[in-house]
Amino acid sequence: MGKDIDAGRSAGLYPYQERDLKILFEKINHSPKGNRILYQLPTGGGKTRIFSEMARWFITTYRQQVMVLTHRTELCRQTAATLKQSGIRNKVINSTVKRISAREDYPCYVGMVETLRNRLRQGLIDVSDIGLLIIDEAHHNSFQKLLKRFPGALVVGVTATPLSSSIEQPMNKTYHELVVGESIASLVKQGYLAKPVCIRYDVELHSLRTGSHGDFTISTSDELYSSPAMLELLLHTYETHAKHKKTLIFNNGIFTSRNVCKMFRDAGYPVKHLDHHHSPTERADILKWFKKTKGAILTSVSILTTGFDEPAIQTVILNRATTSLTLYHQMIGRGSRSLPKKKTFAIIDLGNNTERFGEWQEPLDWQLIFERPELYYETIRSHSAQEARVISPDLRAKFPNTLQFSFDIQEAYHRTLADGRKPITVIRDAIRQHAAMCMENSASIAEALELSDALDNEISWRVKQYGKCLGKVTRNYTDWLKEDYKSRLKLLIQKLMQKSVTGKSRSKAA
Repeated sequence: MGKDIDAGRSAGLYPYQERDLKILFEKINHSPKGNRILYQLPTGGGKTRIFSEMARWFITTYRQQVMVLTHRTELCRQTAATLKQSGIRNKVINSTVKRISAREDYPCYVGMVETLRNRLRQGLIDVSDIGLLIIDEAHHNSFQKLLKRFPGALVVGVTATPLSSSIEQPMNKTYHELVVGESIASLVKQGYLAKPVCIRYDVELHSLRTGSHGDFTISTSDELYSSPAMLELLLHTYETHAKHKKTLIFNNGIFTSRNVCKMFRDAGYPVKHLDHHHSPTERADILKWFKKTKGAILTSVSILTTGFDEPAIQTVILNRATTSLTLYHQMIGRGSRSLPKKKTFAIIDLGNNTERFGEWQEPLDWQLIFERPELYYETIRSHSAQEARVISPDLRAKFPNTLQFSFDIQEAYHRTLADGRKPITVIRDAIRQHAAMCMENSASIAEALELSDALDNEISWRVKQYGKCLGKVTRNYTDWLKEDYKSRLKLLIQKLMQKSVTGKSRSKAA
């Protein structure tokens, strides 16, 4: 196309936004009709601002119309407002719009997916003059069927996570290339996003089952997270790490969210529940209350993952487990907005999500995920598999002289309490048993220490079981305990084997 990339630019953009827009403009300039570009930028990075500037530049440069597609009413309104602030006259195509006449010559349209699909099917809207199609939250599969209606338009999809929710519809089959924007870690370092402080608790997820879409089912999630033990853990974590702070809680089921609401209300805290059954008026009232109420708690079910922005949120509690990387990032992103008096925010993970996906701010190779999504899906599947303790034959073969390989942490814990001893003696006894295993299968200290390294998964299992016996312990504590366990195991092996060698030497001398 070859047009001036500086045409129609406005001030007030951040440096990384200016850089990404320049890259996108260059690609659009050199793209043939029908080319599809995917742009990735983290939640909170200003995707709406960027594609609004893109629309303004395209309209100014090519004198062609732009269509922006969204999948939710809130996103539709926000997009239209941002476009208007950027000086772009636009019309929203929602359920109230039945037809667009030839006299309505708007440079830009903002369309709801389902509404636009219906109007196109009815022949009430003509999109033949659309030169650029921008798709917000492009990872949603609901946009797929509409793309064929814009055969001559350039397509730019925008998302924080360029990974389709369906392995059968990978994003690299829809888009020709990916442009990766600023990373979360960089945005945090530059102060554009608040710094996360993650508090993790190991949660037993054996009872969860995955549904046809690959994520954990609502029914099994409700059963687990509405149990007295999990409700008690939630209250404990809130009172320990987030008391009187503006807090947003994400649940997988309405039943759980209502139980959570009742528990906090009974405990005397300001709390409200929100789900998709609330009317627009009720929702607006609840969000207004949440914004104005100091130390407010809002417990919800998925509805606030997109199209919701409350920068004052200080704590996000993931009171659920998910296999969706997109949902994981969206939930945490609700608390990541930076303010002059808010430089950090807390993430409380009660679904082992951090273990499944890594820390929210950890770098991800988005290009690899875009090009080879099946590899990432396989990784998530392996992490999401039900926890099981299976001792491999290869590991067992390394300890041929050991008759008793296992150590029942839970049984030892209950016996210790019954005897009036301190719980930590369970770990001491477990270390002694592992030391004995290494020593009886080695001819030297070096061999025994090497064998202790092979026990890493067994040590993780024992520490995790011990943490569950204690109850309300953070993942940080169990991580530390595992490292302490391994260190003490090596020291004990060296001490006992050295003592054994010294004893044998004295015996021979005598």
